[in-house]
Amino acid sequence: MKKRKNLTSLDEFLEKEIGAKGTKKRDKFEADYEAFNLGVIIQQARQEKGLTQEEVAEHSGTNKSYISKLEKDLKDIRFSTLQRIITYGLGGHLDISIRF
Repeated sequence: MKKRKNLTSLDEFLEKEIGAKGTKKRDKFEADYEAFNLGVIIQQARQEKGLTQEEVAEHSGTNKSYISKLEKDLKDIRFSTLQRIITYGLGGHLDISIRF
């Protein structure tokens, strides 16, 4: 594939704008992105199942405002709460992996 001179990869852009991997600023950016991504995943799963935030909250033992905050990038969530939302609220299964 021919590389265009005026295009940069996402990694190049992040390194220039945020910093190199392993720096505090980059680590914070990546952690914030993971939290944002989690909210998006939950929102998409809820919508695919045809459920409202209120229905997910009711099934998982939380409230609608918590589900809304989670979908909008709530940074801190207890693992047990996340597991309840996915298992009982969405009828799914939570898989965890570690990557290096």
